[in-house]
Amino acid sequence: MSCFVRFWGTRGSIPTPGRKTHRYGGNTSCVEVRIDDSMFVLDGGTGLRELGVDLLKRGPAPVRAHMLFSHMHWDHIQGFPFFVPAYLPNSRLSIYGTFTGDRRHHQLLSGQMSSDYFPVDFSSLNANIVASDLGPPTGRIIEGVAVRCFDQRHPGGSYAYSLEKDGVRVVYSTDNEVDLGLADPAAAQRDLAAPRELPPELVAFCRGADLLIADGQYTDDEYVKKVGWGHPRASTVTDLAVQAGVGQLAIFHHDPMHSDDHIDALVGECRERVARWGSGVIVFAAREGMTLKLG
Repeated sequence: MSCFVRFWGTRGSIPTPGRKTHRYGGNTSCVEVRIDDSMFVLDGGTGLRELGVDLLKRGPAPVRAHMLFSHMHWDHIQGFPFFVPAYLPNSRLSIYGTFTGDRRHHQLLSGQMSSDYFPVDFSSLNANIVASDLGPPTGRIIEGVAVRCFDQRHPGGSYAYSLEKDGVRVVYSTDNEVDLGLADPAAAQRDLAAPRELPPELVAFCRGADLLIADGQYTDDEYVKKVGWGHPRASTVTDLAVQAGVGQLAIFHHDPMHSDDHIDALVGECRERVARWGSGVIVFAAREGMTLKLG
């Protein structure tokens, strides 16, 4: 079994091209996960356009993609109208909702392409675009891959996803204000160095993952001014990775105000935190174009 993860967009909130962000990238959220011959696309931010261009370069084979969206805010869907395979008649794109009969993600993708927002209507797309769902809470097997979702804390709601096959597992958890679910948020703020007591159901969902891709948008100081905005402290998701015993943690959804140097410093603090707990978790910042091989 082979599993490859490639980051096409790692930025949060709004694209940030420029000199200060060229190392980690300025495109918004999009991750490609290849498990054997199956392709899963996690979110459709502006990085999705880059993925589409690359897929055409790989050869004439038809594009078959299973598309999972954490939620439908602009920075997670704005690449879809520019995803070239959606215009090709030999492409098949499966858009998944969560519970049985859930078609919201398919409907909202088409809604952003109404004439008020975009010059090309959704009905003009030539690909076979299928609305589907993950079914019951236990999830669904898609081409041999066990796919599960988890309800998160974010304005309007969001979902984490787990993809697993032959014992190799990737968890994608962005736009999740984990700090709101702490057992004692006030205590965590009083003593930033202390380990944080995280929601046990979230720890269980992430437990043992080979790779946890997690929103770590804010520093400890920044979060105080952004409570309720839907994003966590990087230090909190570091504690999540340690308590869940994951192999690697990719800090994701970088703040649009953070330069490459700022992200370097943030990751350094998270690594120091991991070392303090005596954990072996590998922590790094997700970088546009980075490819990981798991398993």
